[in-house]
Amino acid sequence: MHNNNNGYPSSARAWVTVAILMVAYVLSFVDRQILNLLVEPIRRDLMISDTQMSLLMGLSFALFYTVCGIPLGRVADTRSRRGLIAVGILFWSAATAACGMAKMYWQFLLCRIGVGVGEAALSPAAYSLIADSFPAERRATAISVYSMGVYLGSGLAFLVGGLVIQFASAQGDVTLPVLGEVRPWQLIFLILGVAGVLFTLLMLAVKEPARRGAGAGVAVPLSEVGRYIRANRRTVLLHNFGFAGLAFAGYGSAAWVPTFYIRTYGWDAGQVGIVYGCIVAVFGCLGIVFGGRLADWMAKRGRSDANMRVGLYAALAALPLVLLFPLMDSALWASVLLAPTVFCLSMPFGVAPAAIQEIMPNSMRGQASAIYLFVITLIGLGIGPTAVALVTDFVFADDNALRYSLLIVTTLAVLMSIILLAKSLKPYRESVTRLEQWAASPA
Repeated sequence: MHNNNNGYPSSARAWVTVAILMVAYVLSFVDRQILNLLVEPIRRDLMISDTQMSLLMGLSFALFYTVCGIPLGRVADTRSRRGLIAVGILFWSAATAACGMAKMYWQFLLCRIGVGVGEAALSPAAYSLIADSFPAERRATAISVYSMGVYLGSGLAFLVGGLVIQFASAQGDVTLPVLGEVRPWQLIFLILGVAGVLFTLLMLAVKEPARRGAGAGVAVPLSEVGRYIRANRRTVLLHNFGFAGLAFAGYGSAAWVPTFYIRTYGWDAGQVGIVYGCIVAVFGCLGIVFGGRLADWMAKRGRSDANMRVGLYAALAALPLVLLFPLMDSALWASVLLAPTVFCLSMPFGVAPAAIQEIMPNSMRGQASAIYLFVITLIGLGIGPTAVALVTDFVFADDNALRYSLLIVTTLAVLMSIILLAKSLKPYRESVTRLEQWAASPA
């Protein structure tokens, strides 16, 4: 790798930045998803209902993650992105450790909100850092490698969770200095919190790259950001809601697939954690990086809408798979089909944020990324898991009908994405041209 990058950081430095940011993302996802496997012990100790538990898993987190994301995206556009991320990691790690000390439901709820607020600092700043570290034709791959953190983190949460459940049931409570007796689930949160605080030191190895591209390093008034987004509103709406449909299918199924295995095939939580954890970690990572490589390959061949096309192709490929996997007679066949399903549903999540970097001036990237994260997190994580539960409870009124609720909800969501992403190609190409004109016009 020679260092002729037109002023971009050297390849080695740029990839070190991506690697460190990806590990931060992995940590954030383990902290976010570990709850899905610890439902029973937490419910027992805090004496709470399923609905209260689902608020801890989805809404309390998603609401504050999305609301805080937009002001923090603005900070990412004007201040040190490295500093913002470091503060965010410290904050969410402290909140995760605090989850392990919660004795009452409301304390746990506040700590989960804290985790959401801290994690909101990461992605808008990370996308912006990566976009300034790589030239345009390598950007989708770089952002996809960072976004692998989603699948590595979720897979690790299920895997570690599965192993911990088996270990904890053998060990029982642990006595710690100062804190006294703690439950195994509390210990997990404490360990994750300490790991995050130690990891913050690694952020010192990230160098802040120069901001580049249209409108770099200028604090743009909010009114102008709003005006620019309004001028591109068709592109932004079709992009955000098109990818949100795939997030809805992804989060909705991720929340319920473990329970689907338990209810339909009679597996236990430890078993599901290990099998599903491996599928998510391996095929989620392969899918997201394949999506990024494909988009960069198409972009090199002159397709200015490459990032959007990959999203559309992924949705088309996922459609028959989400229809089939819940209907399989055996857990083996369900798993065989689940692997390509996870692959297809993960493909779009590197190219979706990369697509935003291509149509927004540098000074608006963090804010536009935060709006995108707001839409897909609120729809995907905030509503997806609940939608599946509502169909099971109120349409079928039968716990064992979960396979059909999974099928109906994910199929409809993927169909919606296909329609919206197909409609988005032309407006997206117009937005790419609009940015070139905006950059050329005298400020």
